[in-house]
Amino acid sequence: MDTISVCIVEDNDDIRQALEQIIMMADGYELSGSFISAESAISGIPKLKPNVVLMDINLGGMSGIDCVRELKPKNPDILFMMCTVYEEDEKIFEALAAGANGYILKKTAPAKLLESIRELAEGGAPMSSQIARKVVAVFQEKNPSSGLLDNLSNREHEILELLAKGLLYKEISTRLGIAQETVRKHVYHIYEKLHVNNRVEAVNKYFGR
Repeated sequence: MDTISVCIVEDNDDIRQALEQIIMMADGYELSGSFISAESAISGIPKLKPNVVLMDINLGGMSGIDCVRELKPKNPDILFMMCTVYEEDEKIFEALAAGANGYILKKTAPAKLLESIRELAEGGAPMSSQIARKVVAVFQEKNPSSGLLDNLSNREHEILELLAKGLLYKEISTRLGIAQETVRKHVYHIYEKLHVNNRVEAVNKYFGR
C-alpha cells in the first residue's frame, strides 16, 4: 500500500500534538487532519476521506464511540482505530460494535503505533490478545450452539444432519442401518446436549440460528 492518510481525533493538546508529530515524521504516512472534538470530526472527516482515523474514546463532549457510530455507516471505507488509556472491556466492545476496526493503547510506542496503523490499513484488526480473547468469548456466548455442537458424537452429528435435511426417523434408520429405536435414543441425547426440546430447535442450532 502507498502512503496511508491519517486523521486524529483527540481533545488533549499534548497527546494530539505528539500523535501528529509521529505521523508527520514517518515515511509512508501523511496527516490529513486533526480534530479536538467528535462534533468537528463528524463534519470534517468525510471531506478528507483518510484511510485511518485515530479516535480517542473519551472526548470532552460527544464520545469517540458515538462519533464512530455516526461516521462509519456513511463512510464504510474509513478505518477507525480507537485510542484508549485503559483496556476497558466494555468501552472497547461498545466501540467495536459501533464499527471500530481496531484499538490501541495511548502508551503504545511510536513504532508499534505506526505498525498497527499499517496493519489496520492492510486489512488486519489490531487489538491486544487480552481483548481479542474477550471478543471471542463474547462471540461464543452469543452463539452457544457452535460450542454445543462440538459435544455431539460423530453418530449424533450424522443424525442431526439428516434431521436437518428433513428425513424421518424411519428413513434415518434405513439410511444408517440402525434400529428406529436407536435413532430415537440418539435424537433424545442430541436434544439434551443442545438444550432444545424439539426437532425445529435442534435444526436451528445446527444452522447456527
